[in-house]
Amino acid sequence: MKFKPTLFLLALGSLMAATAHAEISYQHIRNATAKIHYGNATFLVDPYLAPKGSYAGFEGTVNSQKRNPLINMNKSVSDVLKGVDAVIVTHTHADHWDEYAQKVIPKTLPIFVQNAGDAKIIREQGFKDVRVVGKETEFKQVKLSKTGGQHGTDKMYSVPQVAELLGDAMGVVMQTKGEKTLYIVGDTIWNQEVDFALKRYKPEVIVMNTGYAQLEGDPNSIIMGKADVAKAHKVAPKANIITVHMDAVNHAAVTSNDMRRFVKENNLQRVTVPRESEVLKY
Repeated sequence: MKFKPTLFLLALGSLMAATAHAEISYQHIRNATAKIHYGNATFLVDPYLAPKGSYAGFEGTVNSQKRNPLINMNKSVSDVLKGVDAVIVTHTHADHWDEYAQKVIPKTLPIFVQNAGDAKIIREQGFKDVRVVGKETEFKQVKLSKTGGQHGTDKMYSVPQVAELLGDAMGVVMQTKGEKTLYIVGDTIWNQEVDFALKRYKPEVIVMNTGYAQLEGDPNSIIMGKADVAKAHKVAPKANIITVHMDAVNHAAVTSNDMRRFVKENNLQRVTVPRESEVLKY
């Protein structure tokens, strides 16, 4: 059979193109903010982009005298936004969707949100393309699925004023052909919704918000912490785990250095605690 170099090069090019999309690139920006290249799309998750000390600390939480963000980003805002195809806002708390992000993110960029209420808020801020995540909501051949959770304990939600303050927050699962399934757990404690998501989607990469943020006078947390990382390591024995949402906000009781020590002491082999601007590949 006669060798045809043109056909060979075309086939090689197709193979290389398919292979190029078979890797997840997760860049930790700061707090819960991440730049994720997944499949054919690059997502910016929970943009918290203001310079250090721009905002007063959260009222009613521990260390509220400290100004947020507690640390600067290692990348410029222009670098963070470069190449972004869409934004995912898991909820509209100021440490996930801050005033600075609202000003600098292009108003035409697609914004994915958890419900009609958050969509209304963000549309009123001038954004033109706001979409609610459902089950397998498609964007550039990536399927986004909303997962549930609870941004605090049952006791916290039994107090109407606290429940209103905490509100709702979603997690998001990303799926596409030829890639590992990615699960962004979001601002939640561990509950049956998390168990359900792990069982249903069997994610190979799990992103956990683990700063153990606390309200004033309550030893419990409104998000996950060290014990939850150990639990995820046990419950999802094949998954790679990324722990974030530490160091940048006043009410976080667990730092990234605390988490690194915990991971090392407990020999949690598949857990990574990224530094600001660090890129992880899966």
